Amino acid sequence: MARTQYTMDPVGHVETTGGTTRLVIAEEYRSALTELDGFSHIHVLWWGHLLDTPRHRSSTVADTPYRDAPEQIGIFATRSPARPNPICLTAVPVLSIDHERGILDVPFIDAEDGTPIVDVKPYHPSVDRIRHVAVPEWCASWPEWYEDSATFDWGSVFTFAT
Repeated sequence: MARTQYTMDPVGHVETTGGTTRLVIAEEYRSALTELDGFSHIHVLWWGHLLDTPRHRSSTVADTPYRDAPEQIGIFATRSPARPNPICLTAVPVLSIDHERGILDVPFIDAEDGTPIVDVKPYHPSVDRIRHVAVPEWCASWPEWYEDSATFDWGSVFTFAT
């Protein structure tokens, strides 16, 4: 495969202060928020900038962070931001949108303060929800639904402190 380089410009950044999480969209992209109102959830694609290093980008296999998983897992079988291209994806509820200031208030995102946002897409059940899903045995006990993840004991799953 021929190597091709691509350039991406962030459309905004994550801002977490005082228990508040916001997606701040750059002024030149704020018109892209038009008609996003009414969607309860969005997909946020973000750049794992804190792990954008040659060592992390060359990672293809990871020692498992999960208690009941195989000892090693291919990076494509994880949600880790340590990957050849640290593009991360999170589905989040939208609490409010301030179009003028380009602010989307969300309850939480698994990205650090200052993380670059690559893109925002609406969550559509007709194309994003799948009726019959299979997962490996090692993660079959995890919550079936996003909403149940908030009360799930993730500390019992990971091999490190959460």
